Amino acid sequence: MTTTIAARVPAGSFFDLDRNDPALTRLREEGAELTLPFALMERLVKSGTPYSEHARSLRSEPVTVAGATFGWFDAELPSEIADEINLTDYEIVQHTDERRAALTGALDRLSLVHPEGFARVREFVRGLLWVGLKPGVRASSLTSSSDPALPYVIVFSEKARHHIPPNTVSEQPSHLFLAENLLHEGTHQSISFHALQHRVFADGYSSQTSPKIEIKWRAGQGQDRNQYWEIDRTFHATCVYNQLLRFRQVELARDDLTPDERAGFQSAYAEGLPAVRYLMRELELLSGHFSPHGVELLADLRHQTDQL
Repeated sequence: MTTTIAARVPAGSFFDLDRNDPALTRLREEGAELTLPFALMERLVKSGTPYSEHARSLRSEPVTVAGATFGWFDAELPSEIADEINLTDYEIVQHTDERRAALTGALDRLSLVHPEGFARVREFVRGLLWVGLKPGVRASSLTSSSDPALPYVIVFSEKARHHIPPNTVSEQPSHLFLAENLLHEGTHQSISFHALQHRVFADGYSSQTSPKIEIKWRAGQGQDRNQYWEIDRTFHATCVYNQLLRFRQVELARDDLTPDERAGFQSAYAEGLPAVRYLMRELELLSGHFSPHGVELLADLRHQTDQL
């Protein structure tokens, strides 16, 4: 599985949690490694909120698969953090044997069947937030998400065991669907890391003033932000689609899927392939909004898309 985006965090870079930095060193010496991504968040958001100090109230259960350890967050999500990453309607769900088995099974599937995808998740994910809607909240739950403001942390709900975005839904839970959603968000994080450290878009590019790309398959979702995407959002989506379509190809070539899982991946693949081709074409029409490096990334992305 080739990628347009770097698959490693460069040593000494902003996102290197082991680099020689006074604030990061202090947290490591205090045994507060759990809070390191939130220390980066303080510098990215620049709100003056000490997110790493608020994160000290969190607990974490280690989940270790194939030599990689992820922190599965527990306790109450601090409101200061929830406010910043739009999780005010959510709470961290209770750790149960069923959820632990699903999470371990999903990561194990990635490590055994999709080693390059697992390497990406291992590199760009440290914290796992399994959330659910708070009691009394009437809203459609997220499936999975990540926020560039909070590096190394991804969010998902029970829905991630049933839903392959945008439209594939299964009544039966599957750790394979959860595996795809973990890869989905790990890939988003890797793209965010890259875009924050390299000039991908042309001078003066702004999400606020970006030309919009119509997303026809989301026309029924009611919100303009889902029907018309900015160039940077479209670039993210095209990179992610390329990863996930390869994930689906590998799964569909295996003989250990349930009929429900096979039907789900077949549906998602059939829907995703024309979508990524459309997005790729639209990005190329707007290549003037990319930097020279961004144009190189588009060329690599075109090569990937043509191989699907």
